[in-house]
Amino acid sequence: MRLLKFLLVLVILAAAAVGFYVFLPYGPLSETFVDIVPGIGTAGAAEQLQRAGIIRSKFAFEALKTYKNGSLKAGEYRFDHRASLLEIYARLHRGDVYTLTLVIPEGYSIFDIAQAVATAGLGSQQGFLSAEQQDTELITRWNPKATSLEGYLFPDTYRFSRHATPLQMLTTMTKRFGQQAARLGLADSDAERVVTMASLVEKEVHIDAERPVVAGVFENRLGASMPLQTDPAVIYASLLRGTWTGVIHQSELHSDSAYNTYAHPGLPPGPICNPGVAAIKAALHPAQTDFLYFVADAKGETRFARTLQEHDANVAAYRAAAK
Repeated sequence: MRLLKFLLVLVILAAAAVGFYVFLPYGPLSETFVDIVPGIGTAGAAEQLQRAGIIRSKFAFEALKTYKNGSLKAGEYRFDHRASLLEIYARLHRGDVYTLTLVIPEGYSIFDIAQAVATAGLGSQQGFLSAEQQDTELITRWNPKATSLEGYLFPDTYRFSRHATPLQMLTTMTKRFGQQAARLGLADSDAERVVTMASLVEKEVHIDAERPVVAGVFENRLGASMPLQTDPAVIYASLLRGTWTGVIHQSELHSDSAYNTYAHPGLPPGPICNPGVAAIKAALHPAQTDFLYFVADAKGETRFARTLQEHDANVAAYRAAAK
C-alpha cells in the first residue's frame, strides 16, 4: 500500500509537471520576435525560445518535440500573447512564420512596385528599384536583352519575411510569371513581344472584354505601318527620365525616347508595366477587326472606330460629355 501510495504521488506530481510545463500558458504580453535560423536544431531553437521568454523550459520543449517526433520549420516567429507549450510547438511545426503582405496590382510598373515594397516595410524604394534594373538574369529565358525586369514581375498578392532580400522577392515574382506563362501557353521565344503588347493593353483599358479588341487595334496599326500613339508609353518614357509630373506635355510627345510611340513606329523597346492574365491573353489572341482607333467615352467604356473621321466624332462626343 505504501508503494502504491508513493507511485500515486509520483503520477500526480508528473501530471502536475506536465500540466505546468506543457498546458499552462506562458510567454510575453507584448510583441516579441524570435528568428529560428536553418540548421540550429531542436536544442538551439528551444534555447532561443526560453531566452526570449516564450517558453518556461527548453528541456520541456525538447521532450515534447521528441514525444511528437515531428519537425520544426526555420523562420521568424512573432509572439504577442501567453500560450501553452503545445501551441508554441504546433506553430513551429507547421511553419507559422511572420510575414508581411505585398500586393502588386495589374499594371504596376517597376517604380510602383518599388514604392509598394517600401510601404509594406520590406526594404527601401531605391534599393528595390536598383535590383529591378540590375537582376535581369532572372528573365534571360524570355528576354535576354532586357534592361530591367519590367513586364515579368507577375501581379499577385505575396507574403515575404521581413528579412527577404530584393533578389529573393524578385525571384518569387518572376517564377510566378513563368508559371502563368506556361499555363497560358506563352512560348519563351514569343514572350518579349507578347508581354510588351500586353503591357500597352493593360494600361489602355480596364474592362477585360475590351482588351482583345484594343490588342487587335494595335496589331492593325502595326500592320498598316501606323504609329501606335499610346499615351502610357510616353508617360513611361518620362518615368525613366525622372521627369514625369502627372501631365503629358507637348515636349514629351516630341521626345526622342524609343518609348515615344508618337514619334517612333512599332512597339516600344520593352514592356511599360507588369500585365496580368487578361492582358496577356489579349496579346496572345487579339480580336480580328478592322478598327484602327479607340477612345474612352464618358462612362469609361471604349469607343472603337475604323476611320479617322469616326474617331474624331467619338473624341468630340467624349469632350462634350465631359463638359
